Amino acid sequence: MARTCWPVGELPPLGEVPEQMFAQVVREERFGEPQSAYQVEQIATPSIGRDECLVLVMAAGINYNGVWAAAGVPLNVVKLHQKLRDGGPFHVGGSDGSGIVYKVGEDVTGVRVGDEVVIHAGWWDPNCPEIRAGVDPMLTPTVRMWGYEINYGSFAQFTRVKPHQLVPKPARLSWDEAACHMVNSAASYRSLFGFKENSVKAGQVALIWGGAGGLGCQAIQMCKDAGAIPIAVVSDDKKADFCLSLGAKGVVNRTQFNHWGMMPHWSDTPAYQKWLAGARAFGEAIWKAVGAKRNPHIVFEHPGEATMPTSCFVCETGGMIVICAGTSGYNATLDLRYHWMRQKRLQGTHYANTEQVREVIKLVNEKRLDPCLSKTLSFEEIPMAHQLMMEHRQPQGNMAALVSATAPGLGRREV
Repeated sequence: MARTCWPVGELPPLGEVPEQMFAQVVREERFGEPQSAYQVEQIATPSIGRDECLVLVMAAGINYNGVWAAAGVPLNVVKLHQKLRDGGPFHVGGSDGSGIVYKVGEDVTGVRVGDEVVIHAGWWDPNCPEIRAGVDPMLTPTVRMWGYEINYGSFAQFTRVKPHQLVPKPARLSWDEAACHMVNSAASYRSLFGFKENSVKAGQVALIWGGAGGLGCQAIQMCKDAGAIPIAVVSDDKKADFCLSLGAKGVVNRTQFNHWGMMPHWSDTPAYQKWLAGARAFGEAIWKAVGAKRNPHIVFEHPGEATMPTSCFVCETGGMIVICAGTSGYNATLDLRYHWMRQKRLQGTHYANTEQVREVIKLVNEKRLDPCLSKTLSFEEIPMAHQLMMEHRQPQGNMAALVSATAPGLGRREV
């Protein structure tokens, strides 16, 4: 007789799906700091539709989606799931993961039980008329972030996904290495190469905010691989060597400047001039890091509110500020005079489509991109990992948590 539930770390026979599973669960009444919002619960294993797959999660990546979900800001994910009838009054997060396919729906092709996979977070309805017409799925009405806007993410023994979310796990990576980076690396790839007129090109300067973080460590490598000149922004000189080891040409420590935040009104001359002096000094620090008076052609943004005014100021004429998050806040200000007169582009971006994810996997397989796994935690430590991230105390690079894998480094094969 099949077990009703298996302990975390024990694998059911391939293809055997238990009725119940353990998950790190967020509930609305616990919204707040991650260390208390997440709790381990035994819940029903999700059922799948005809066009879906069920994956046994071996490891899960840690990214900022989990911090937002725990807080219920900027989106109350529990209410969203209830509105979409996507599970009970709870949220199972985790937008990065690796695992083994345990069940496939009747209409699924190209995916088989037993496949070892990496899960990417781009969820959409492939039957959407716009997608069928060739529109980028990330620009269509059905797009959601799995493990955030879509329930039953990777912080559980099993997760429910669409088949297009599954790509073959690189054989040279362990389960935790494979799980730790895709949200960050795919978002970085789309930001840097997804907008043709302003994609990163050889010889151009690229300013990478949070150079030692999950997004930054991937963006630095991609810029270096493209022949560009990545300049990393960090909050601590101790992070400089890490960024330089990944290929950064230079590093700027943002804590040496104090003009951050929403910029003062242009009519407040003393305050504006003080802000402008800080922004110009930051620009000069970029020149020093480059070794020449060259402004960044592309600025890879994600702090948002605190840094956007300066990013827009230092960007090169005809260049692009591309932003994929707002970890310091969501109200952004800029001096439009510098924006229209110097014909800069302010571009929002969100995750990536499947083709862009496959390009990331290609870079990994060709050893041109390292996932930068810095710390592997246990399933029980998932709340603590998000707490560290919320408090900006996370280690350099990317973090992962083991779910069904029993030890760090499992799953790697010599290639």
